[in-house]
Amino acid sequence: MINAIKQKLGICKAVAAVTYKEWSAYRTHSLVSVFVGPVYFIVQYFIWTAVYGDNGILGGMELEQTICYFGVIALIGYLTMDFADWNLQMLVQTGKFLTFALRPMHHRFYALSQKIGHRILGFFLEFLPCFVIFEFLFKVDIIPPHIGWTILSVGLAFLMNFYVNYCLGMTAFFLVRADGIRRVYQLAGSVLSGAMIPLSFFPEPLCRIMMFLPFQYTGYIPAMVWTGSESIGAAGLTIPQAVMCQAVAVLLAALLSEVIYRASIKRFTAVGA
Repeated sequence: MINAIKQKLGICKAVAAVTYKEWSAYRTHSLVSVFVGPVYFIVQYFIWTAVYGDNGILGGMELEQTICYFGVIALIGYLTMDFADWNLQMLVQTGKFLTFALRPMHHRFYALSQKIGHRILGFFLEFLPCFVIFEFLFKVDIIPPHIGWTILSVGLAFLMNFYVNYCLGMTAFFLVRADGIRRVYQLAGSVLSGAMIPLSFFPEPLCRIMMFLPFQYTGYIPAMVWTGSESIGAAGLTIPQAVMCQAVAVLLAALLSEVIYRASIKRFTAVGA
């Protein structure tokens, strides 16, 4: 058992290292994306300053909390960004997935290892520069009060984003092109994940329904944990309870991805290989 775990970790490390080196050749692309976070934050700052006006609290959040929230959302986006859906779709369309189907390694594990290497590069080239900009240039108190819970919550958001995107990518086995489904999910996710509006501004019944959807586990909940909120979501969850809900959601997403994978692999015909 221990040897098997060590072997898995060794493979993950090797794939992540290769991915890191590969994407390092295109580090200019990552450096350009550094401007996206600050621009997003500045836009949100002016919008929400105007929305609050003379109001002290809206949606249970003060203006300062809301501003900090959007800074955190931008940083979490750098840590959890994923391309598994697009990559898997391309492999299926071109028939190149055949090479992975014949390997003794599960493609999902390979894709996860790639994501780890890619986001390690993103941590240095995207996350850290923006963290410094928010903390020292914009004077936003972006340091989490509960570092342990924050790391755990962002890690779960990382996995949740991966498993959901991998499930979306597997629709290519049935539809060949999964672009439509991917775009619908991205549109819904931009709203329901809390990236555009904190979910505390939504009606309570809708917030309770969203507890059963994957969106808020990739954005809103980790952001609220990061900012140290004492009451999260419509259910008024504490930080440990919110992270526990995240863990359960990630486990369900992982199980769903395995079920879909087994159904998908039966339909793969390797056309174009």
